[in-house]
Amino acid sequence: MADEEHNEAAGRSFLTCAVEVAQLMDLGNAADVPEGRRARHLAHAVRKPLLERAHLPEEFFAPLMAAAVYDPDPSFCLWFAEPAVYAFGRRRGTTALLEYLAM
Repeated sequence: MADEEHNEAAGRSFLTCAVEVAQLMDLGNAADVPEGRRARHLAHAVRKPLLERAHLPEEFFAPLMAAAVYDPDPSFCLWFAEPAVYAFGRRRGTTALLEYLAM
């Protein structure tokens, strides 16, 4: 039971982060997609536009790193971490990930 509650909390956190990144990119929040699939839908929507940008505004860093950390599927966390590292540097990305680990 505790694992299910933890997974639900992590899912909601990932959804919140994915919505924030999508809104920063003016992609909306995919309200017409069922909530259980909304976060992954948004992750797919932002993936290509994020990688096509050589530079990202500063306000993207925290939401990208949070989405990478809270993504419930480790296979996809790179979808958010990679653009952040490309735009803001490996050292800054690694430091942010280590800060999440220390929490």
